[in-house]
Amino acid sequence: MLRLFALLLLLTPALAIAQGPEGTGNFIRVLNWNDYIAPQVLKDFEKDTGIHVEYRTFSTTEELNTALTSGESFDIAVPSHNDLPRLIKNGQLQPLDFSRLGNRTHLDIQLLSKLAAVDPGNRYAVPYLWGAVGLAINTPQAEAAFGGPLPDSWSLLFDAEQSARLASCGISVLDAPDETLSLLLNYQGRSLVRSAPSRIERAGNVLDGLKPNLRYVDSERYIEDLANGRLCVAMAWVGDALAAADAGQPVRFLVPDEGSVLFIDNLVIPSSARRADLAHRFIDYVMQPKVAALITAETLYPNGNADSHEFLDAALRDQPGLYPDLETKRRLHALEALPEKHSVVRDKLWDSFLNGG
Repeated sequence: MLRLFALLLLLTPALAIAQGPEGTGNFIRVLNWNDYIAPQVLKDFEKDTGIHVEYRTFSTTEELNTALTSGESFDIAVPSHNDLPRLIKNGQLQPLDFSRLGNRTHLDIQLLSKLAAVDPGNRYAVPYLWGAVGLAINTPQAEAAFGGPLPDSWSLLFDAEQSARLASCGISVLDAPDETLSLLLNYQGRSLVRSAPSRIERAGNVLDGLKPNLRYVDSERYIEDLANGRLCVAMAWVGDALAAADAGQPVRFLVPDEGSVLFIDNLVIPSSARRADLAHRFIDYVMQPKVAALITAETLYPNGNADSHEFLDAALRDQPGLYPDLETKRRLHALEALPEKHSVVRDKLWDSFLNGG
């Protein structure tokens, strides 16, 4: 991916400088989702603070969990809100020192309120970027394959007859089991968290019907393919869909009529952090309204900073899909943390979906 390649080039000098035993150097290790930062922000942070950044990316929650339990030290990580209860319960996060976060006053109060449901007192997490999962549709390609206008519905994926009609132009699904299963159960008029494990297992039959029509299940590869016209319908994070449109593709982002899930990704300090002091400086830097606006302009995801809007270009601020309107917001619900018994079923079902086991 071009943006990620540019980022790696940008960070090469920093990685060379950030040497020496962990915990002794003036550098931090950041673990973030792919395509989820403005490279200029990292460059400016290093220039303004003298703190070097070792920057790594992941594309699935499983990859993040593996990194956080690997024994490696990370100073910043970016989990989604529904993972916070587990991380906090397991002692994998350090509480934040609000006295070091003067820019916290710029944060969106509504987002903080939503986060308080999974992080009481907002002690462990700072909202970074957020948004919805929806469908990214390359309209000319999809309508040609489908044989006419498409319904604004998840049936494009979850109805095997409809997905079969789109298979020729390329469809994909995110490698995101919580999101996918939440959307599927919601499409069926049910809730993933409140459904019996046996009901969730039966949902696997729908995924079995979808799988032959998919080009792949992936949360990273699809970004470039959408931007280059190699997919016509994809389950997508909002910023990736908007990036494809920004690249010149006739792609629109759709929150289907049945509704979708809302995610809030957060800056946290893992318990493995060696430089929590420098991690606080990084978080406080990113919470500056102008910096938050720069990240949104680069990633095309809305940020958690209420005062950043004045620094966004008007065309970007008003871009359809970036900040959902009231009617769309009514069809969005926050992704919920799964009970343990559901997690076991989810993992088994998803492994079967990916690997055919």
